[in-house]
Amino acid sequence: MVETTPVVLVTGLSDDAMASTTLSLQWDLPHAVVLRHTLDVGTQRLTRLVSDMTGVVEHVHHDLDHACVSCALREDIVPTIERLAASRRWGAVIVHLPTAAEAHQVCRVTALDPHAAPHARITAVLTAVDAADVRADLLGDELLRERGAHTSEGDARGVGEVLCSMVEHADAVVVSGALDEPEHDLLRALMRPDSLLVPDPSRLDGPRFSGPLHDHDRTERWIDAVRRGSVPVPRSEHVWMLDLRSERALHPDRLLGSIESIGGGPRRSRGCFWLPTRPTSVNAWDGAGGQLSVGVHGAWGPGRRPLTRLVVHGLTADGDGADAVRETFQECLVSEREQSRRGRFWDVGEDGFEPWLGPVRHVA
Repeated sequence: MVETTPVVLVTGLSDDAMASTTLSLQWDLPHAVVLRHTLDVGTQRLTRLVSDMTGVVEHVHHDLDHACVSCALREDIVPTIERLAASRRWGAVIVHLPTAAEAHQVCRVTALDPHAAPHARITAVLTAVDAADVRADLLGDELLRERGAHTSEGDARGVGEVLCSMVEHADAVVVSGALDEPEHDLLRALMRPDSLLVPDPSRLDGPRFSGPLHDHDRTERWIDAVRRGSVPVPRSEHVWMLDLRSERALHPDRLLGSIESIGGGPRRSRGCFWLPTRPTSVNAWDGAGGQLSVGVHGAWGPGRRPLTRLVVHGLTADGDGADAVRETFQECLVSEREQSRRGRFWDVGEDGFEPWLGPVRHVA
C-alpha cells in the first residue's frame, strides 16, 4: 500500500487572509512544507515558491502556453504536490493556491485520477476570508476582472460566484478580522453543515487539519447542482432562505422574462432546473450578487426523474425579497393545465436558451 502525506489546501480571494491562514498553519505544523503558486495572467507566468521552517526550498518561474488555472494545475501545481508528498521529507504539505483558484479542481483531479498524485492525501480544504469584505464579496456584483483577480484572459466570473463556491466547498472557513453577526450567519448558512467556522487564523488547530477532515464524496454531494436531500434552514433573524422545489419544468418564455427577478440582486442562488423543450438535460443554476450562470450540467438519464430546485439565501438587511422571488418562481413553472395540454415534453425548434444551453434537440 502506498504511503500518503496529508495535504491541506488554502483558497480565497484575499491575499492577506490567505497568507495569515497559511502562516498560522505552518507555525502549528512545524514539520510541514508550504507550496505557494501565483499566476500572472498578463505575462502568462506561474511562480512556484516552496518553503519550510528552514527557509526557501524552491523559487521557480514557469512560463505557460496559456495562463489559466487549468493549465497551472496540470503543468505544475498537482505534479509539485505529488513530488513533495512522495519525498517523505515533510509531515504535511500546505498548498496556498493562486488567488481565486477553486480547490475543487485539485480535489477532483486527485480523487478521480489515481495516477495524478498517489502519494498525496487531501485532508482539509480551507477558505480564508477577510471579515471586512465578507458581505460585499459574497453578495456584491463585482467581477474578478474588475479587481485584477481573474485567472485567465477569458475569466468572466463574478466575485460572489467564486467566493460562495469556495465557502460551500470548504471543510473550514477561516476569518481574519471581527465578523458582524449578519455576515457570520450568512457564512454559516452557505457552509456545509458539518464544516468549521474559525474566527481567527491564530485559532487554527494544525494537527486537526492534517487528519481525515475532508471527505470528497460528501463534499461533492453538498455542492452538486442536483440536491434531493434536505437543506438546513438558517436559525437567524439576519438571513432568509427559500427552498424552491418542484418536479415540474420551468416555462422557457416566462423564465427568460423573469430570470433577473429570481437570480438578480444581493442574493446567493444555486441548484438545477429543467425545461420541457430539453427534457433530458440537467441545467445548472449558479447565481450570486446579481451575476448568474446557467449551463448544461449533464443528463437525467434512466431512473432519474427531472427536478427543478433552487435554494436562495439573502440578508434581511438588504430587503426581504423572499416573497417576490417565491411568487416569480411559481409563475415560471409549467402549469398543470399547460402540461395536460402540451405534455411534459415539448417538441420545438428553439426556446431562447440557445446562447447558454446550446441548440434544442429533437424530442423523440
